[in-house]
Amino acid sequence: MITLIALVVAVLFLASPWSYVLVVTAAIVDLAETGAFVWWSRRRRRRTRPAVGVEDIVGRVGVAASALDPTGQVRVNGEIWEARSSVPVARDGEVVVVAVDGLRLEVTPAADPGG
Repeated sequence: MITLIALVVAVLFLASPWSYVLVVTAAIVDLAETGAFVWWSRRRRRRTRPAVGVEDIVGRVGVAASALDPTGQVRVNGEIWEARSSVPVARDGEVVVVAVDGLRLEVTPAADPGG
């Protein structure tokens, strides 16, 4: 935008050597500004990658919101999910998500109850 304004001013109001200086200076400022905006947007994009999807929830530790025998509900990342476990899990027991089947989580107990 600055370059366009500089071109209009240079053509209409300035003499020959100063018109070139104005246009070149405006173009340099315009390119530097564009480069700074590109750098800033890439910097922010790398830093704030949202974690979403199945790959984010597999491996997370949750808490059984109800008894799992074999199905029930678990709380993972502050959300309540339907879950299935091949081993019975008592309410408030810790579980680890091992797979996702649609909207149902496959979980296993987080620690061995005997040790």
